Amino acid sequence: MHSSRHQYGPSEHQVVSFLHPREGEAIQGTAVLVHGGYWREAFTADLMLPLATDLMMRGWAVANVEYRRVGQAPTPSAMVSDVTTAVQSALEWSAESGRPGKVIGVGHSVGAQLGMLSVGLLDAFVALAPVTDLPRTHREDLGEGAVKGFIGDHTEDLPTLLERYSPLHQLPLKKPLLLVHGSDDKRVPVDHSVEYCTKAGSLGDEVDFWHLPHLDHLQAINPEGAHWPPVIEWMQARLG
Repeated sequence: MHSSRHQYGPSEHQVVSFLHPREGEAIQGTAVLVHGGYWREAFTADLMLPLATDLMMRGWAVANVEYRRVGQAPTPSAMVSDVTTAVQSALEWSAESGRPGKVIGVGHSVGAQLGMLSVGLLDAFVALAPVTDLPRTHREDLGEGAVKGFIGDHTEDLPTLLERYSPLHQLPLKKPLLLVHGSDDKRVPVDHSVEYCTKAGSLGDEVDFWHLPHLDHLQAINPEGAHWPPVIEWMQARLG
């Protein structure tokens, strides 16, 4: 395994960790991982290391994204901009390394939210237990009031801001998308993904939705879970 880090901004939190198999090994594609944690600084890109390691062992090049979170980013748009810039860095790294052109995003929870707002740069996206509807997340006070922290003091036009940062309100996505969400998820109710997929389908988006029993929020990023090998197969099918 080879690894390196790229600083894409002045903050120590604006960094992408690159991992790829040994020289000479076939590369399946490039995966860009974006972690969740309801935008709180206690949760870092280390959350995605098990998935990153698993993908790398399966022949994928991996870019594991860190971004400024609440208390580090001055505005919600700064968090979105961080992830967009990190994805651009991953695309440049993939191109400069001579790897296959297809780059697929994998986001968990609010990592999926942030990644889906940058999906125009990617070839496809896997959303694991995603936060897709900020007005509803705010209304239901999920994550112990997490949306309040994300928006901060920038509440002069709260409804507009919440919609601006909601993947649900940015449809159609116009990219292949896989949503994986479990019935046992207490952090982001699966009904959010049901609503998202219904609207996406009505607008003509290509969406695969796996509504799984007995899958909780954190199990979604467990590479030993039964759902993970089919996710890999879905990603590989989008490389052609």
